[in-house]
Amino acid sequence: MDPNARARIKARNDLLRIRHRRGVVMISAGVKALGIVTVRRVLHRVATYDGFTPDSDPHGLHDYGSFFFEGHRIAWKIDYYDSTMTGGSPDPADDDRTTRVMTVMLIEEY
Repeated sequence: MDPNARARIKARNDLLRIRHRRGVVMISAGVKALGIVTVRRVLHRVATYDGFTPDSDPHGLHDYGSFFFEGHRIAWKIDYYDSTMTGGSPDPADDDRTTRVMTVMLIEEY
């Protein structure tokens, strides 16, 4: 992958993860069942996540992470859909052709 494309994808993923912009954030039923206060705290942890390593983020895209939170293993994942959300994006670096969806879930829901 072109290094410039990789940098654009990473920046867009961080914008979605940190600011909830440039995409859609989905909360799984399992996380939602933990209550609104916990959901807010989990989203804060996702936004401040810094556990990216070559093993956990081999492509350097910041599109997946997991952590323990109050006895639960939480995972979040960013997927890339086309602009109509009917299939995968043909080019995740192109904002006009990509809709990012970040799903925050309990690891057992993954």
